[in-house]
Amino acid sequence: MNVIDFSKKEEKTSFSFEILPPLKGNSFSKVCSIIDKLKEFNPKYINITTHHSENVQVELPGGGSKTVNVRKRPGTVAIAAAIQYRYGITTVPHIICKGFTRSETEYALIDLNFLGVSELLLLRGDTKKLEPDRIRPEETHEHTTDLIVQVNNFNRGIADDGSTFEKPDTPFSFGVACYPEKHEEAPSMDSDIAFLKQKIAMGAKYAVTQMFFDNEKYFAFVDRCRHEGITVPIIPGIKPVVFQNQLTVLPKIFGSSIPEAFARELEKCKTDAEATEVGVEWGIEQCRELIRRGVSALHFYTLMASESVRRIAKEIY
Repeated sequence: MNVIDFSKKEEKTSFSFEILPPLKGNSFSKVCSIIDKLKEFNPKYINITTHHSENVQVELPGGGSKTVNVRKRPGTVAIAAAIQYRYGITTVPHIICKGFTRSETEYALIDLNFLGVSELLLLRGDTKKLEPDRIRPEETHEHTTDLIVQVNNFNRGIADDGSTFEKPDTPFSFGVACYPEKHEEAPSMDSDIAFLKQKIAMGAKYAVTQMFFDNEKYFAFVDRCRHEGITVPIIPGIKPVVFQNQLTVLPKIFGSSIPEAFARELEKCKTDAEATEVGVEWGIEQCRELIRRGVSALHFYTLMASESVRRIAKEIY
């Protein structure tokens, strides 16, 4: 089934989550340990993030150092296929513009098609750690809309170089990201929603939000999107707070504001363990309200928070 099918209102609000591929050289068992912890809640799909390479300094045996371009978390395509075949759960690998050439994207699509993975989340990708030497306008996509064009062409049997091939039996279906509190680079919410509307018109079947902690921001965003004629599911992304410093870090990095009541409770915390408890309590109440107000699907970000996600899910599912 497609993500869009899981996102339609059923008797129960659906559950899904996002994971990271293991660091280079680490075992697939680390991924399995998270899935094993959360599979009791019947996840409808699992997202797998994609990360571009970074330039890092490596010390040489004889002294000195050199710059090496390294992908710290390779394996998104393989992890997606392994999870889908091992657990029978739909996987949704991220495909990003930044740090990848159009050719690399095409080969990823070919591999995913062979492996029976047909759901994607299309994103621009983070540019903060992208080295200048990896930004090649003539070989890469600048925006998610450019990436959508490539995927749509692939579904029609048109390669990046314009040649044709036998189109896939199962075309790729995809979603995109959205931002209840505006993307940091967008000049206004109006322009942000206009770009989202364009992506939907180009074929995106749903949108999943950046993490948020204030449900009213989410509901206001959805109302505004509906007023603009966007009718696809807008899936809320939930991230449990687990560290004290996330009170200031998350708003700075992700632009996700912390409601005053939540901030007051986090400010009382003297340890990360205490902050984790507050994060779980807030997450439970946040999800309960979303469900009460008719949200058909919840999507959880598990980075450093899989146990908190398990505890929240235990209370609401």
